[in-house]
This record gives sequence, C-alpha cells and structure tokens, in this order.
Amino acid sequence: MRPFFNGDFDDKLLSLVILRIGGKNLMLFMIVETFKNRDAKPIYQRFLDRGRLMPEGLEYKASWIEASFNRCFQLMECDDAALLQEWVLEWRDLVDFEIVPVVESNTTKDLVTRHL
Repeated sequence: MRPFFNGDFDDKLLSLVILRIGGKNLMLFMIVETFKNRDAKPIYQRFLDRGRLMPEGLEYKASWIEASFNRCFQLMECDDAALLQEWVLEWRDLVDFEIVPVVESNTTKDLVTRHL
C-alpha cells in the first residue's frame, strides 16, 4: 500500500480537497484497488459473506470495475483518513490500494476560474 500522503501534496492543495458539507470537513477519495493475482472472485466472496467492512463515518459513493477484472475504482468520502486505513486493513490481503484525494471537476473549474 502506498502512503496516504506521500509528501507530494502541499497544504494549499490539501485545503482545496476539503469540502464543507453540513458543518463537517469531508474529503473525496478515489480508491484504486488492484486485485492480487488478478482474481476478483475472493473479493466478491468476502463482500457477499461480510459486506463492505467499512467503519462508521466512511461512505461509499460509487465504483467501477475494469473490463479485465484487474482493478476497481471506488469513490469514497470521509473526514478522517484513519477511517480509510481501518477499511484497508480489512482487505489488504486481497487487494493493493492506491488512495488519491480528489475534487469534483466543477469545484475545481470554479476555483481556477477565479484565478484567471
């Protein structure tokens, strides 16, 4: 698993990632899951047996599976990176994770437009 923040993000960029929703600082994350051994079956079996295994406060938004079944792209939302770490610990034996903070494109467009 790659580190959550690997030093490539400065404070200004991180502040752009934070969304103010209902008084909470929520962040969106694109989770790129690479299935170990290119095998999706054990992941789906665990999901059927035990669910998403997400801690309270971590919200699943949407996901997409690569046509080759090699990777899954999940959009998640939370206000505490430790929630993502807790969730990763439940799946890391089956999946390698890359966690990328993201901002909705309309939000970014509005931000950049103010600086033009």
